[in-house]
Amino acid sequence: MHTRLLIQYHIWRHSLNFTEKLDLACQSQQSMLCVGLDPDPRLMPVKNTLEFNKSIIHATHDLVCAYKPNLAFYEALGLPGLRALEGTIDYIRSVNPHLIIIADAKRGDIGNTASAYARALFDVWDVDAATVNPYLGTDSLEPFLSRPDRGVFILCRTSNTGSSEMQMLSVSHKGYQQPLYKWVALKAMEWNRLGNVGLVAGATHPTELEELRKLCPDMPFLVPGIGTQGGDLEASVRLGMNSKGRRSIINSSRGIIYASHSRDYTQAARDAAMQLRDNITRTLGHMGKGW
Repeated sequence: MHTRLLIQYHIWRHSLNFTEKLDLACQSQQSMLCVGLDPDPRLMPVKNTLEFNKSIIHATHDLVCAYKPNLAFYEALGLPGLRALEGTIDYIRSVNPHLIIIADAKRGDIGNTASAYARALFDVWDVDAATVNPYLGTDSLEPFLSRPDRGVFILCRTSNTGSSEMQMLSVSHKGYQQPLYKWVALKAMEWNRLGNVGLVAGATHPTELEELRKLCPDMPFLVPGIGTQGGDLEASVRLGMNSKGRRSIINSSRGIIYASHSRDYTQAARDAAMQLRDNITRTLGHMGKGW
């Protein structure tokens, strides 16, 4: 990126809070689609992780508002994986610096360790947002929450099959019983003092997704579980969006990046992303909330 443009870009990135940047990315791209970049050598049709990611990004960058690299897949590859992550982030910025990059890291630890995690994700990797685990409480989240220009997606009602073991437990809050995931959502509203907090709410639980939207009417949602996990796209869009038909980022990972395991994998990824983007847009149109 040209030096002057790079300076302007950094000024822009730090002048808005995260939700404002997310809204601009969605509007400029006319898309609520996020592609998860989860490189798995057992599934990739090419061996080089960075080459694979660049091909997927090149094929889909005009169709998405965000990318979500899952850090576990890069860490599992050792130093080459971390170099691939660095190259992936740089490539996304060079293709379209306004796209949102969400580090799916699910961090959660005591305060001083959380501070190191926040510095790593926001200052070293320079991502726009991160997923975090609220289990250790407010002090473990504060290093992330204190950065208004960076997003904090709190695990709330996740898409995995075992999530109900904890998230549906009944807890007492202000004199009445409610499931734990709702209590997390209410705490997230308290934590959202800088306008940079969102929730991870899985497409595999549409009823709870609807309840969360009622509790948090304008908070950004990151909605995984579409595609391989079997989440209902239409229900997720209809129940997860805010009153303007925005603020719910629909993520698909394996369903897009592994749409084909052959030489045509880039075209297959583009086709899958375009179909998903168009289906989201169509549902928004039926709701009277189109672009």
